[in-house]
Amino acid sequence: MTDKEYIDLCIEMAKENVISGNGGPFAAIVIKDGQIVGKGFNLVTTNNDPTAHAEVNAIRNACSNLNTFQLNGCEIYCSCEPCPMCFGAIFWARPDKVYFAADKAEASRYGFDDSFIYGQITASIEERTIPFEHIISKKLFEPFELWKQKTNKIDY
Repeated sequence: MTDKEYIDLCIEMAKENVISGNGGPFAAIVIKDGQIVGKGFNLVTTNNDPTAHAEVNAIRNACSNLNTFQLNGCEIYCSCEPCPMCFGAIFWARPDKVYFAADKAEASRYGFDDSFIYGQITASIEERTIPFEHIISKKLFEPFELWKQKTNKIDY
C-alpha cells in the first residue's frame, strides 16, 4: 500500500470509531515491512481512560504483537497530528517516521484543541493550571542508584 492508502485507511477507521460510538474521530496504525502490526482507535470515553488515544493504543498493540518496547523499523500513520501525550509516546517508541492526515489546527476547529496543553508544558511549575509541587526526600536518588548498579538491566 502507498502512504496515502495507509492514511485513507486511518481515516476510514476513525470514521468507523465515530459511527460505532466507541470514542473520538481518531485512529492509527503501525506498519513494519509493509504489514500492519498494530492498530489503535480513540477509546477514551469507552474505557474511561484519558490515555486511550489512538496512537497510544496502536503503539501498545504493535509492541505487544512484535514483543518489543521499541518500534524501530516501523512507521506510524495517524488520522490526525498526534497530541502532546501521543507525541511523547511516539518518541519513546522510536518509530522511523510518522505520517498524519489532519493537523492540530484543523482538529482544533472541531473542538480538539491541544494548545492549552502545549502552553502548560512550557509553563513554569508556578504557572501551571494544575499545581505541581517538588518534594525533596533523602531517598529520592535511591531508585536511580539501584538502576545504575543493576548489571542485567535493559536500557531504553
